[in-house]
Amino acid sequence: MKNFIIRSITGVIFVTAIVVCFLNPVAMAFLFALATGLSVWEFTGLVNQREGVDTNRFICTVAGVYLFFAITGFVSGQTPSTVFIPYLVTLIYLMVAELYAKNPDPIHTWSYTMMSQLYVALPFSMISVLAFRSTPEGVVYTYLMPLSVFVFLWLNDSGAYCCGSLLGRHKLFPRISPGKSWEGSIGGAVVVEIAAAAIGYFAEQYGVNDLQLSIFEWMGLGLVVVVFGTWGDLVESLFKRTIGIKDSGNILPGHGGMLDRFDSTQLAFPAAVVYLYTLTLI
Repeated sequence: MKNFIIRSITGVIFVTAIVVCFLNPVAMAFLFALATGLSVWEFTGLVNQREGVDTNRFICTVAGVYLFFAITGFVSGQTPSTVFIPYLVTLIYLMVAELYAKNPDPIHTWSYTMMSQLYVALPFSMISVLAFRSTPEGVVYTYLMPLSVFVFLWLNDSGAYCCGSLLGRHKLFPRISPGKSWEGSIGGAVVVEIAAAAIGYFAEQYGVNDLQLSIFEWMGLGLVVVVFGTWGDLVESLFKRTIGIKDSGNILPGHGGMLDRFDSTQLAFPAAVVYLYTLTLI
């Protein structure tokens, strides 16, 4: 019971912080920059426990946070494209540094170093890509799209848990996550599709449908988030099984680490960006 209470309190604070931060673009940027830094630090700390791996935690973390701010500044129209030059120089340094580190297995260190950016830092940066868009009048900030992705992920988790607990019979991916079932996944998807249709309807009614998505396009986004969010969860589970740990950390009481809390977003946000940009090409 005590663990349930702690988990519930942490969950409420977590959700509230995310929802509230989207009310202001500066608050959004700083909250997710912090989340990026903590996640990269957590990731590099875990992989450094492997034999022969010695990523530079400090530089990887600073680089990840810088990438988030660089992409946020660029898509919001506050910085030119040259803002990415220091980041590229840092990546080059991290590659060249292994020539002098005398590490017996530099390939693994290189791989995990780049993975800290591609798997952790870059997906967080996609939140800003969804939050800012260019218009003939200039760049505008919108909370609806990134917040909707989070809502879809939360509803998918809740729906999958409830339906899986009641109806779960067929394992979705027993080798990696024995607790997930096809019934739970389908139930979560149904909940998200209903929510996506409702968001599409009310967004149009209240004039906040900035991207002018139809209800079916909103439902398409919901389905993309469900599929890639589930894969994101499974990818992090595979990562933890490979490392040999149950939780990625303990920074969030009752919920584990940052990677545990943001596992679904690591694939869901990049996939949402690809989906929405694809719609603009059709």
